[in-house]
Amino acid sequence: MVMQVPDPLTPDASAADMKRCFDLVIFDCDGVLVDSEVLSCQCLVELLRRHDVALDLENAYTQFLGRSGVAIVDHYTGLGRSLPADFGAELQASIRGSFARSLRAIPNVETLLRGLDIAYCLASSSDLERIDFSLALTGLHGLFEGRMFSADMVPEGKPAPDLFLYAAARMGARPERTLVIEDSVSGVQAAKAAGMRVWGFIGGSHYRLRNGRALLTAAGSDRVFERMVDFGQGSADGGHDSIQR
Repeated sequence: MVMQVPDPLTPDASAADMKRCFDLVIFDCDGVLVDSEVLSCQCLVELLRRHDVALDLENAYTQFLGRSGVAIVDHYTGLGRSLPADFGAELQASIRGSFARSLRAIPNVETLLRGLDIAYCLASSSDLERIDFSLALTGLHGLFEGRMFSADMVPEGKPAPDLFLYAAARMGARPERTLVIEDSVSGVQAAKAAGMRVWGFIGGSHYRLRNGRALLTAAGSDRVFERMVDFGQGSADGGHDSIQR
């Protein structure tokens, strides 16, 4: 049976209440730490088009947000649409160029990370090379040195729970005392399958014209928020204490 901790954010909750319930916060990378989802999905759509595979941006979000490159190739292979052997390398090169030109950190995330009084780490469907590149471009790399975990490290990526369970184990935290911050349906599902609390983040530009709150709530998010300054509050517009120093 999956265990869940009680929600610490009652109206009179404090930072100490948060610390009593959570020993670890796991952040997704794309769409949570860096505003990358529109850039990477645009690259995917354009590259697939060059290989005569039709996919619009909205369906790219719906089908592949939070999924690894391997999962994308497997998806089309399962549909009988084999992609070139170097498709993954092509995609990564395209994304890398787009990131170098346009990638930005999510507003206020660095301030949040520097103030956290709970252990934290990163767990992403991206490979470590892309994670390193993204964090270096946005000035966040030093905040995650030695605590970056990739889907390449586990048998199954999101929505399977493997990655979050692996990250928590490496950080010495029990699943029921771990909080995950995710922007994708597959990531929320993975966190819930791992027996963790999960808060959906909808502050990335890929949610500007989409109802991210409804999507992530339906996927199982315990809370949904859209600004990093609201992290640790009882609601996106609440007034409760955060888990910052």
